[in-house]
Amino acid sequence: MAADLQILGRAVKAAQYRQHRALDSRLAIVGSTLAQWDALRAVARTPGASARELAAATFQTEQAFGTLAGRLAAQGLLERRPGHGRRIEHRLTAEGERVLTAGHAVADEVLADCFGALSDTERDTLLRLLRKIEW
Repeated sequence: MAADLQILGRAVKAAQYRQHRALDSRLAIVGSTLAQWDALRAVARTPGASARELAAATFQTEQAFGTLAGRLAAQGLLERRPGHGRRIEHRLTAEGERVLTAGHAVADEVLADCFGALSDTERDTLLRLLRKIEW
Protein backbone atom coordinates (compact mmCIF):
# COMPACT_ATOMS: atom_id res chain seq x y z
CA MET A 1 0.00 0.00 0.00
CA ALA A 2 1.40 3.39 -0.99
CA ALA A 3 2.04 6.03 1.67
CA ASP A 4 -0.60 8.71 2.05
CA LEU A 5 0.95 11.77 0.37
CA GLN A 6 -0.30 14.18 3.03
CA ILE A 7 1.19 12.03 5.79
CA LEU A 8 4.45 11.81 3.84
CA GLY A 9 4.51 15.59 3.31
CA ARG A 10 3.86 16.17 7.01
CA ALA A 11 6.64 13.75 8.02
CA VAL A 12 9.13 15.63 5.81
CA LYS A 13 7.96 18.94 7.27
CA ALA A 14 8.19 17.62 10.85
CA ALA A 15 11.75 16.37 10.30
CA GLN A 16 12.74 19.72 8.81
CA TYR A 17 11.07 21.61 11.67
CA ARG A 18 12.92 19.59 14.34
CA GLN A 19 16.21 20.04 12.48
CA HIS A 20 15.71 23.80 12.11
CA ARG A 21 14.76 24.25 15.77
CA ALA A 22 17.84 22.33 16.90
CA LEU A 23 20.10 24.29 14.55
CA ASP A 24 18.62 27.63 15.57
CA SER A 25 19.03 27.00 19.29
CA ARG A 26 22.56 25.62 18.98
CA LEU A 27 23.74 28.33 16.55
CA ALA A 28 22.83 30.91 19.20
CA ILE A 29 25.89 29.67 21.10
CA VAL A 30 28.13 31.02 18.34
CA GLY A 31 26.13 34.26 18.02
CA SER A 32 24.04 33.38 14.99
CA THR A 33 20.62 32.22 13.91
CA LEU A 34 19.87 29.61 11.28
CA ALA A 35 18.79 32.29 8.79
CA GLN A 36 21.97 34.30 9.41
CA TRP A 37 24.28 31.29 9.19
CA ASP A 38 22.54 30.10 6.01
CA ALA A 39 23.02 33.54 4.46
CA LEU A 40 26.71 33.57 5.43
CA ARG A 41 27.05 30.08 3.95
CA ALA A 42 25.44 31.21 0.67
CA VAL A 43 27.73 34.26 0.43
CA ALA A 44 30.78 32.08 1.12
CA ARG A 45 29.75 29.72 -1.71
CA THR A 46 29.33 32.59 -4.19
CA PRO A 47 31.32 35.68 -3.15
CA GLY A 48 30.18 38.76 -5.01
CA ALA A 49 26.69 37.37 -5.60
CA SER A 50 23.71 39.70 -5.84
CA ALA A 51 20.84 39.82 -3.37
CA ARG A 52 18.62 38.15 -5.97
CA GLU A 53 21.00 35.20 -6.32
CA LEU A 54 21.47 34.89 -2.57
CA ALA A 55 17.74 35.14 -1.89
CA ALA A 56 17.13 32.22 -4.23
CA ALA A 57 19.96 30.22 -2.65
CA THR A 58 18.51 30.74 0.84
CA PHE A 59 14.84 30.24 -0.10
CA GLN A 60 13.90 33.84 0.73
CA THR A 61 12.38 36.76 -1.09
CA GLU A 62 14.74 39.48 -2.27
CA GLN A 63 13.21 41.88 0.24
CA ALA A 64 13.67 39.45 3.14
CA PHE A 65 17.24 38.72 2.12
CA GLY A 66 17.99 42.43 1.75
CA THR A 67 16.76 43.05 5.30
CA LEU A 68 18.83 40.15 6.62
CA ALA A 69 21.92 41.28 4.69
CA GLY A 70 21.52 44.77 6.16
CA ARG A 71 21.53 43.30 9.68
CA LEU A 72 24.55 41.13 8.89
CA ALA A 73 26.40 44.16 7.53
CA ALA A 74 25.52 46.18 10.66
CA GLN A 75 26.97 43.34 12.77
CA GLY A 76 30.19 43.45 10.76
CA LEU A 77 29.69 39.97 9.26
CA LEU A 78 29.04 40.97 5.67
CA GLU A 79 30.17 43.67 3.26
CA ARG A 80 27.85 45.01 0.61
CA ARG A 81 29.56 46.78 -2.30
CA PRO A 82 28.28 48.34 -5.48
CA GLY A 83 28.69 46.07 -8.48
CA HIS A 84 27.91 46.49 -12.15
CA GLY A 85 24.88 48.75 -12.70
CA ARG A 86 22.49 48.61 -9.76
CA ARG A 87 23.87 45.30 -8.54
CA ILE A 88 25.03 45.09 -4.92
CA GLU A 89 27.68 42.44 -4.32
CA HIS A 90 28.06 40.59 -1.04
CA ARG A 91 31.22 39.30 0.63
CA LEU A 92 32.02 37.95 4.09
CA THR A 93 34.18 39.90 6.50
CA ALA A 94 36.80 38.16 8.65
CA GLU A 95 34.24 38.08 11.49
CA GLY A 96 31.65 36.64 9.11
CA GLU A 97 34.13 33.90 8.19
CA ARG A 98 34.66 33.17 11.90
CA VAL A 99 30.92 32.88 12.61
CA LEU A 100 30.45 30.73 9.50
CA THR A 101 33.23 28.36 10.55
CA ALA A 102 31.86 28.09 14.09
CA GLY A 103 28.41 27.48 12.62
CA HIS A 104 29.72 24.64 10.46
CA ALA A 105 30.95 22.85 13.59
CA VAL A 106 27.57 23.32 15.27
CA ALA A 107 25.68 22.18 12.16
CA ASP A 108 27.84 19.07 11.84
CA GLU A 109 26.95 18.08 15.42
CA VAL A 110 23.23 18.83 15.05
CA LEU A 111 22.94 17.03 11.72
CA ALA A 112 24.84 14.02 13.08
CA ASP A 113 22.21 13.87 15.83
CA CYS A 114 19.33 14.35 13.39
CA PHE A 115 20.45 11.63 11.01
CA GLY A 116 22.22 9.42 13.54
CA ALA A 117 19.49 6.78 13.48
CA LEU A 118 20.12 6.18 9.76
CA SER A 119 22.90 4.02 8.39
CA ASP A 120 25.24 5.44 5.75
CA THR A 121 23.31 3.51 3.11
CA GLU A 122 19.98 4.90 4.36
CA ARG A 123 21.38 8.44 4.33
CA ASP A 124 22.58 7.97 0.75
CA THR A 125 19.15 6.62 -0.22
CA LEU A 126 17.34 9.50 1.49
CA LEU A 127 19.53 12.05 -0.27
CA ARG A 128 19.02 10.34 -3.62
CA LEU A 129 15.24 10.27 -3.12
CA LEU A 130 15.04 13.90 -2.05
CA ARG A 131 17.09 14.97 -5.05
CA LYS A 132 14.78 12.94 -7.28
CA ILE A 133 11.78 15.08 -6.26
CA GLU A 134 13.49 18.49 -6.49
CA TRP A 135 11.52 20.85 -8.70
